[in-house]
Amino acid sequence: MANTLPSTGPRAVVPPGDEPDAPRGRLAEQRGTPGLKGTLAKIILLGAVDALAVFALFVLFMQESWLVFAIAALVTLIVNYIYLKPGALPAKYLAPGVFFLVIFQIFVVLYSGYIAFTNYGDGHNSTKEDATSAIISTSQFRVPDSPTFQLTVLERLGEYSFLVTDPDGEVSVGGAERPLEDASNAQTDSNGKAVGLEGYTALTFADLLANQSEIGALSVPLSDDPNSGALRTPDGSRAYLYASTLQYDEAADSFTNIETSEVYRDLGDGAFVASDGAELVPGWKINVGFENFARAFGEEDIRGPLLGVTLWTFAFAILSVASTFVLGLFLAIVFNDARMKGRKFYRIAIILPYAFPPFLSALVWLGLFNQDFGYINQVLLGGADIPWLNDPWLAKASVLIVNLWLGFPYMFLICTGALQSIPEELTEAATVDGARPWAVFRLIKFPLLLVSVAPLLISSFAFNFNNFNIVYMLTGGGPRNIEAGVDAGATDLLITLVYKVAFGSGTGRDYGLASAFAILIFIIVGLIAAYGFKRTRALEDLN
Repeated sequence: MANTLPSTGPRAVVPPGDEPDAPRGRLAEQRGTPGLKGTLAKIILLGAVDALAVFALFVLFMQESWLVFAIAALVTLIVNYIYLKPGALPAKYLAPGVFFLVIFQIFVVLYSGYIAFTNYGDGHNSTKEDATSAIISTSQFRVPDSPTFQLTVLERLGEYSFLVTDPDGEVSVGGAERPLEDASNAQTDSNGKAVGLEGYTALTFADLLANQSEIGALSVPLSDDPNSGALRTPDGSRAYLYASTLQYDEAADSFTNIETSEVYRDLGDGAFVASDGAELVPGWKINVGFENFARAFGEEDIRGPLLGVTLWTFAFAILSVASTFVLGLFLAIVFNDARMKGRKFYRIAIILPYAFPPFLSALVWLGLFNQDFGYINQVLLGGADIPWLNDPWLAKASVLIVNLWLGFPYMFLICTGALQSIPEELTEAATVDGARPWAVFRLIKFPLLLVSVAPLLISSFAFNFNNFNIVYMLTGGGPRNIEAGVDAGATDLLITLVYKVAFGSGTGRDYGLASAFAILIFIIVGLIAAYGFKRTRALEDLN
């Protein structure tokens, strides 16, 4: 039978969205052109980002941080190019994530690695020029019969300056980093005292009272020569000449104590050192190569505590993972049995410790373990005097108990999910073949369970290897090892040791040594994780 359908002839192909009656908003959306609201939102957000970037660039320019200034300017230009250029949709989504990844991950790792090869820490946290100025400033004394300088304290961009009128009526202005310079254009009162200067704000009496500690510590050099002295003020209205007991010789790069004639020289260790080994404080930051690593593994009072902390860190991580996994798996098996009544109630009760903030749990347990007033000693043990947190071994046991309390609900949840994902046909077939329940679990369920749980066990090990909260909140790393060259205790993990070396007050702050410890943690955790994932892939291949 012949086809009787009429021929319609050729048709013009109209792209979707180009129909005459297509709404303009939908047409713009299909073409990738943002609408009015999208354009306004982009302009507002990009304007806010640019305003913040310009402020940061201005601060960096004032501080003369040229490398950071160049990087910040380049990033700002790239961000504007990405979001102002039509198209480039993937870059618009990836840019924020890449930016924060670089700032909070890559930069932190690289900077920590850099600090590990320096002497950065207490007394060595700035440049040599800053250290020289600080030494002169801290060794100053008021010159006897010093002339009185009339003073007005000025402020500009958050920095204080001295506007001084000397006894001869000459007016000068200067700051902590700026020696006095001529300010003859200053405004003066009827007595000839300079009281204001264009571009600056004169502080009122209330402002002086509110900032008296900062103003009292301000030292304004008379000239570029650091030995010429400086002006300081006790009350904000008068200034006096101060000189240093340490005279700096720029040619010899040394300090001389004018009272004892002792000479302090730069021997390349980041400080001015006398012949008897005494150092002037502060020093400055220098590159020390592998010295921090040599200290960690070479000095006995550091190597011994570091080895002990490392072994305990491994023991804590392994025991924590093993105990929480065993208890969590046991409870998952028990409450996965259909014959167990009230399973929903028990499951909710079990996960409550996991829902409670860990640091609050640590504080609660800290009270329970109190030797004199704790619930465990006074009620459960009938008034016993057990030093749970003061004895090294009992403190370790206490940390493991609390971590078991906090960690088993997580293992219970993942084991419950893994068990429920195992097909019942496998266990039923094994039971029909005469396998006992233990054999079914050991030969069927447990291997299949490990395939799902093994990566989580590795991540749990890495987490407990760096479990800062539980140790620091419960014991603070103590009891303290008084013979250690660093602030190390019986329950310290490597991560708490790093924190205490970097920010603790026991032996001062040593960021270089702490960064060396951090690199050690990174290497250990990385190797263990790589090996664990390799074994996990092998386990998957067997199944």
